Amino acid sequence: MDIKEYFARTSYRGSYNKLDLATLTDILQHHIRAVPFENLSIHCGQCVELDLEAAYDKIVRKKRGGWCMENNQLLSWALKTVGYDVTLLGAKVYVPEYDVYAPEMDHLLLKVVLGDKSYIVDGAFGMAYQMWQPMELISGTDQPQAPGVFRFLEKSGVWYLEKVKRKQYTPDQSVSASHNLEEEGCRPVYLFTLQPRDIEEFRACNTRLQTKQASLFVSKSICSLQTADGIRALVGWKFTEMKYNYKDNMDLVEIRILADEEIEKTLKEKFSITLDDKFVPINRSRPHPSELFV
Repeated sequence: MDIKEYFARTSYRGSYNKLDLATLTDILQHHIRAVPFENLSIHCGQCVELDLEAAYDKIVRKKRGGWCMENNQLLSWALKTVGYDVTLLGAKVYVPEYDVYAPEMDHLLLKVVLGDKSYIVDGAFGMAYQMWQPMELISGTDQPQAPGVFRFLEKSGVWYLEKVKRKQYTPDQSVSASHNLEEEGCRPVYLFTLQPRDIEEFRACNTRLQTKQASLFVSKSICSLQTADGIRALVGWKFTEMKYNYKDNMDLVEIRILADEEIEKTLKEKFSITLDDKFVPINRSRPHPSELFV
């Protein structure tokens, strides 16, 4: 594995001699704009390995994306390689359909220490809840970013990440009715503790999320990528493009339902992804997360 090859993949051309917040932010932003958050391998009949070299080969050499245990593991390696103080953490993701958090750890994120301050760095949440900048680990303080206002709340050693969303605007009013555009307001994202984790602690989670029918990643094929001014995402056949703060503190949302024959072209043109095996899109309703353990 070669850090220069990784930076070529993310088009990062800056210096990393100075290990400060500005450099950390720049490395994170290049990662999330170059590497999609995606689970397409599962829907190509492939297994997602919990292995750093496998993630490196897939993301850097094959120009693919990955989910949190691939993306953030690779990002952790890159940050450690240039000299940052990085710790793996585990989170439980909020499930809005059932207003609950996952019953077990199901998300990998990073803590980076800079001087006397700690920051949460997450390059692999995807969609509209992806942070664009490292977030200082401080409770109750709004941290505005392009995607919206993020903040942490700490209660008895448990940290909660939430995001205040803007109202969404679509030129096509039929889209609003048929695709349940999210309303503005505050929404939980995930909870976590500061207990350091080893990558091996995610092995059961990595298997469960790609094999159990109750898993979001089994019930939906997902590919999302951050852009200079928003995101683009393909969930099943639904292709969405969003521009943050388009006008009047509203996010522009444009949605199109693709035909089967448009999928391959869209993945290539919008996400720079070419798949080796046959891809079968899926977008089923998600069962209750407790069923992951049945």
